[in-house]
Amino acid sequence: MKMPIEYSEIKKILPHRYPFLFVDRVVELEMGKRVVGIKNVTIDEPFFQGHFPGNPVMPGVLIVEAMAQVGGVLARLSVAGDLDKVGEWQGTIYFMAIDKVKFRRPVVPGDQLRFEVETLRSGSRVWKMAGKAFVEGALVAEAEFTATIG
Repeated sequence: MKMPIEYSEIKKILPHRYPFLFVDRVVELEMGKRVVGIKNVTIDEPFFQGHFPGNPVMPGVLIVEAMAQVGGVLARLSVAGDLDKVGEWQGTIYFMAIDKVKFRRPVVPGDQLRFEVETLRSGSRVWKMAGKAFVEGALVAEAEFTATIG
């Protein structure tokens, strides 16, 4: 698969849309195994209006959501086998469980999040993954999550 996968192609893979699509680019992908995605955090993000005025911090739950969306790209492409076949294999991705979540430091406007997600267990419908989020090489968050596609 040609890298990087850009935003316009990500919209073909994931059902999410603005303001809840948190993957700007996928830069590495090993089908069924691992994926690396990027989220550029800007001051224009709608959640910064209330979290927190005068001290904008990206909500941790949205960091985990973005991490899971990167994992969703891996799962959907792996099941479909190819970007051109994703449309044939429909299904919304739903969280089933989130475990071992740790936040290491705040994510603020201007940061670029790099998500590294690996498969722990996969199938056609249920996937368990472990992800880490980095800013400039420093770990900012990590989690394990299970999702179902269907």
